[in-house]
Amino acid sequence: MEILDILIVGGGPIGLNCALEAQNNNLSYIIIEKGTIVNSLYNYPLYMRFFSTADKLEIAEIPFISAAPKPGRQEALEYYQGIARQRNLNIKLYEKVLQISNKDGVFEIQTSKSRYLAKNVVISTGFYDMPNMMNIPGEHLPKVKHYYTEPYPYARQKIVVVGSSNSSVDAALETYRKGAEVTMIIRHSEISENVKYWVKPDIENRIAEGTITAHFNAQITEIKERSVLFRNEKGEIHEIENDFVLAMTGYLPDFNFLKDAGIELENDCLKPFYNPETMETNVKNLYLAGVVCGGKDTHLWFIENSRIHAKMIVQDIVAEG
Repeated sequence: MEILDILIVGGGPIGLNCALEAQNNNLSYIIIEKGTIVNSLYNYPLYMRFFSTADKLEIAEIPFISAAPKPGRQEALEYYQGIARQRNLNIKLYEKVLQISNKDGVFEIQTSKSRYLAKNVVISTGFYDMPNMMNIPGEHLPKVKHYYTEPYPYARQKIVVVGSSNSSVDAALETYRKGAEVTMIIRHSEISENVKYWVKPDIENRIAEGTITAHFNAQITEIKERSVLFRNEKGEIHEIENDFVLAMTGYLPDFNFLKDAGIELENDCLKPFYNPETMETNVKNLYLAGVVCGGKDTHLWFIENSRIHAKMIVQDIVAEG
């Protein structure tokens, strides 16, 4: 069996960037992706628009041409999937990495479809695969959605949106404008400061005029078939009628996968250990790239500031020989 120079786990923008860097340095590589190319972006809301401008989303200095100052989901899919086609990247899709083990200095990677050997492994899995659960009764009812794609299924329905992040605000505004009766349950005292600056006044105005109801300093305590219970800032429990819950509570990396690979996780944030100069973890020749590096702090790394990881990793691999 061929021993690859690099096996890359995850075919998102940073995983693709790692493959391009390996290609530029004549290293043999393969990407293993459990879904489609840039699978996380594919699962974003259909009308999502990036906070970043197109130039900040570019990889390998390949121009990202966008008609709008801030590109949307479809433009990003066209850009990244187009790169994979044009550069003929070696990528296996709908194949999940199950185990990474090291035997005599060579990694053995077992997937849902095959087995591979590699001198180096790069984990670039992002964090969009595992919802941050509320751990309350009723959370697993079919009416509870941890992913939001478009507003049309929620027309004329009573919707509870959990959270005040960009995804929460987008879901609240879009469903409201398609005729939903929207209630937001927000743990904090105000809409998040991280919400896109052109959207934040819109949601605040809708709350102020009462067309969207918001309960601040509140928390859901139970979800029932036809209602939701929540605790308000006074500690009182209230019950409201409800058809759907959009639990936009964020997402987390697969920490068990990282631990099983031998990577040390530090402090309450479960930040994986890595050398910031090379991105190598405590396991020799096992590297991290992209947003997975932040642990629970998923707002630390983005495409625009983690693009450099690919060059750092491949430079270290080349230097090691």
